[in-house]
This record gives sequence, C-alpha cells and structure tokens, in this order.
Amino acid sequence: MMTDLARTGHMRTKTATRRFLFLQGPHGPFFSALSRALRRTGANTLRIGFNGGDRAFWHDRATYHAYSGTSDAWGDWLNSFQLHHEITDLVIYGDSRPIHAEALGIARRHGIRSHIFEEGYLRPFWVTYERQGANGASPIAQIGLKEMRRALASGAEAGAVAPDHWGALRQHVFYGALYHAALMAVPGRAAIAPHRGIPVRAELNLYLRRLAAMPLDRIARTATNLRILKGTFPFHLTLLQLDHDANFRCHGPYADTTAFLTDVIEAFAEGAPSHHHLVLKTHPLEDGRSAPVRAAWRIARAAGIDGRLHIVGGGKLAHLLDRARSVVTVNSTAAQQALWRGLPLKALGRSVYARPDFVSEQSLVGFFAAPEPPDHQAYAIYREFLLQSSQVPGSFYSRAGRRQLLREIVDRILAPTDRYDALLRPEPSDGTRLRVVGDGQPFG
Repeated sequence: MMTDLARTGHMRTKTATRRFLFLQGPHGPFFSALSRALRRTGANTLRIGFNGGDRAFWHDRATYHAYSGTSDAWGDWLNSFQLHHEITDLVIYGDSRPIHAEALGIARRHGIRSHIFEEGYLRPFWVTYERQGANGASPIAQIGLKEMRRALASGAEAGAVAPDHWGALRQHVFYGALYHAALMAVPGRAAIAPHRGIPVRAELNLYLRRLAAMPLDRIARTATNLRILKGTFPFHLTLLQLDHDANFRCHGPYADTTAFLTDVIEAFAEGAPSHHHLVLKTHPLEDGRSAPVRAAWRIARAAGIDGRLHIVGGGKLAHLLDRARSVVTVNSTAAQQALWRGLPLKALGRSVYARPDFVSEQSLVGFFAAPEPPDHQAYAIYREFLLQSSQVPGSFYSRAGRRQLLREIVDRILAPTDRYDALLRPEPSDGTRLRVVGDGQPFG
C-alpha cells in the first residue's frame, strides 16, 4: 500500500510536468494567488499580459511576458509561445473576449487543457469554473434534465443555500479602479482595442465616480425601494445588464440596453394590466456610460407608462424578488434568483438556464399579460447539478472570498476530468453519491 509520503511524492512528480499559462483574469490579485497555490503543488506557471494593469497584479516578474503586438498577430504569436514553453494548461477569465476566444481555439488544436473562470451562475455566493466554455457556450446547455437526475444519486448532502447578503461589490469596483490606474501609469500596452470599447482614462474616471457616488446612490436606492415595497400595486421586475458585458453582447439579440428597454417597455404598455407597474433594476456596476435611466424614461413617456415606471440603481435583489410578479432579462445570471423563488421568467438571450422548463416561451406582450411560472421541481434538479459541478463557493474580489475559493479550486484544476464528466460518467471506484432533489417535494 502506498505510504502518504510516497503518494505525495508521486503527486508532485505528476504536477511538475504541468505548465499553466494565465491570460487576463478578474481585476485584482486572484490570478496571482492561484498561480502561487499551483506552484506549491509543483506545477509551473506563466503569465501573458497586455498592459500595465495586468503586470501590476502579477507576483513574479520572471514569469511575466508582455504582449505588445496587434490583434492580427496575436494568434501566431501565442501559438509559437505555447509550443516553445510546452504549455499544458490555459487559464482565462471569460471565453468571449477576442483574445481569449482565439486562445481557446489554439489550445483545443494542441490538446491543451482549458480552465475558464466566470462570475458565478448562482452568484453572488459562488464563482464559476468550467473547461469547455462559459455562459451561452457552457457544456451544461447540452446536458438534459434526465441526465442530471440520473447523476444525482441518493446519499450526499445537497448544495449550500447562499445568503442574500454575500457579495464584494465595493472590492470589485476598487480593484477595477486600481487596475485602470496601473494600466495608465505603467508603460507598454498591446495594440489591441479594449473589449469594453472606451478609452482607458474614461474607464478609470467611471470607476472613480462609481466609488465616490456609492453612499449617495445607496440613499437614493433605499428611498426608491421603499416606495415600491410600500406600494399597493403589483409589479414586474426587469434586470438590466451592462452594454459592454461579453455575455450580453455575444449571447443576446440586442446591440445595446436601449434596444432591450424599447422592447420591454412597449410590450409592458401593450400587455400588462393598467394597474401593474414596471420596475427596472440597473446592474450593480452600471457606471453611466450607456445612460439606461434617461433612455428608459424617454421610452416610457412615449409609451404612456412613465407614471407606472420605477428605476432602482443597483443594490441587492432579494426584497424586490420576494414581491415581484415576474422577471424579464436578456441573460443575466441574477435571473437564477428568480427561478429559485419560483417566479415566472422571460429571458431573451442564450444562457445556461434558458430551458423551456424554466423560461417562458410566451411573447413579451403575452408574458406581461399572464406570465407562466417555471417548473419548480425541474429547476431544483438543475440547480443542484450546478452546485455539484461548476459552482465553487467564494469570491474573486474579497480577501475572505479568495481564501475560500482557493481551498477548493486547486484540486478541481488538477483533477483529470471536470465535474460535469465526473458526475455524468463516474469512475467505478468513485464512492461519491449525491442526493436526488425535486421528487415531489415543495419548492422552498
């Protein structure tokens, strides 16, 4: 029988052959902390950066490689880099930005493992870790509910229920501002157009304004929430997203938020009962670049429903969701909080939860007139499968959240298969058994 010492030595020998290449990550120190954790297992790590912001948050200058070329040259350069350094694993945050999409294609051609991080599908309590794709390209879109039910064999505890107060918005905004300040201060930048579409200085100013405005925004948001929650009118909630969000742009049918708002407000004016109200909730990181509030009021006045419109600037969802009649979005991950509560949901883009069992197939007008609820039991199975597969407790941005995330994520990265495969095609020796959910039990 292999001793603990021998087993540890064998593990280090295996991980020593792995070379992880990091591209762009979430703002802040998470990728650097993950690199250190992987190095402690015996693996090697490298980083390709594109600007001073990337460089500022990487711990080791000896393993940092700056790319200063153009978008057109990126693919050939990366292909040569990966071959020269014998890269075995690619680590990225999001799979939609052009430099990451091209890197994924190259990795697949060379048999390099990909590790894709994203904001949690069930956030704010979790982050997402997958290997083939994320959001609209996630493998979970191809897994049927029957397969999920079979995978969730009885025996183990169900996934944790997230507290509504968990989150790290202030840290997220802080690291965003710090990243863009470093991007401006440190020389050397790739000739690649920023995926957010505005100049760096303007981006930094928006982050600083967002930080400064947080106290006043909170006061205004509290007052608006009180007017809604103390009102006697039924209301429908619309979740807005950021115009520059890759999930919104790549997996949705709209060029910008204004086009989405036009469809929603006009459909509400036509279909909703005359005593119902419409509540628009902006994204917590909305910084004013797309002016959704001004656009919403303009469209509402033209449709004759400005007296029934309310706009909430960011903040938590729980209290509004507890009283809403329905929810509309393009593909916001926050919609999963609505499904968890059994609320009717209309989603207009591709997402990991866009299934007929969960998302209404009614027209927008028909949905506002009489929204059809989701299948509670089917969603409970789906949600449990997510918790047992791609969702990892923790946060990219807060110190406590990073510690919690790192305790688990290294083992997941080093595992020979991802959790989807492990659940759907378990090894015979795998004794893990999971509890079936949704068999006639009331939805909580």
